[in-house]
Amino acid sequence: MNATHISTQHLVSQVLLREFTMPGPGGRQLLPFDVQNPKRRQKLKGPRACGAAKDFVAFDSATAEDLWNSVETHVPLALTAAKAGSPFAHPPHVEVLRNLVVLHYVRSHRYQSVHTAAFKTVSGKVRSELLKRFPEPLRREALRQTGLHLPGPGSLGSFAERLIAQSEVTRSFGNGELFRTSIEDMFNKVRDMAAAEWHLEVLTPENGQFLIGDTPAVTLRTDVRPFPINMAFGDAHTLVLPIGPRHLLALGPKNLTGRISKAAVDELNAVQIRAADRYVYMHPRSGLETFARDKAAQYR
Repeated sequence: MNATHISTQHLVSQVLLREFTMPGPGGRQLLPFDVQNPKRRQKLKGPRACGAAKDFVAFDSATAEDLWNSVETHVPLALTAAKAGSPFAHPPHVEVLRNLVVLHYVRSHRYQSVHTAAFKTVSGKVRSELLKRFPEPLRREALRQTGLHLPGPGSLGSFAERLIAQSEVTRSFGNGELFRTSIEDMFNKVRDMAAAEWHLEVLTPENGQFLIGDTPAVTLRTDVRPFPINMAFGDAHTLVLPIGPRHLLALGPKNLTGRISKAAVDELNAVQIRAADRYVYMHPRSGLETFARDKAAQYR
């Protein structure tokens, strides 16, 4: 980590979390709900204390923060237009809101997990290929570095792992540089795909309220119930993001505003609970705590 490192990084934009707050002692507060411990007593918190991760981008985080800020700076005006029912009156608002969805899809616990799993998978494949295609060069290099003859596959495999651990790519993975590069590249890629292939839907409940999770932008398919979630962006029917108790953004085939039933609101709230890494957040007077407790117990 270098001098520009920012340790506490919000994965859920504070401008969104504030939509779920009400005035309280010391400022505005919302209700975090721990989906891993649904029976614990939940305490109100301010938005600054929610939706954040420590050292999420651990290497040169300021460049990533600059990229996120290039979207978030324009969100308040676009959010106001969406809540007023006129998100399409000013075309740049559509781009901002669509990019906000993409931002939360990429800047997420889930993408970090996918990145880590992909690196481990590739490292395993590299080890297998080294043993399969280059056993003799491996033995010679082992003899050069250690002075030992390694005839067996077990010892040779351990040496291959040592070589992989010494590689520049592995060092970049370990210090977080690879993740920062990957997440910035993925944001740009998905943003371009969304701009080319998707429009924006702004949905409001006929009854009830939305809650928001700590991994709030979720891909899903709508042809099965309950909705399958967390598939690759290109395989999804939509990508959804709550932006307040009364508004949710979804990527779709055309720009539209619409109202959805209480049953659909419940399904989308259940999606947030299933996708959450640890917490979902709700307005303190939403009445959603019992719903979240029941769903969390069901899914966990």
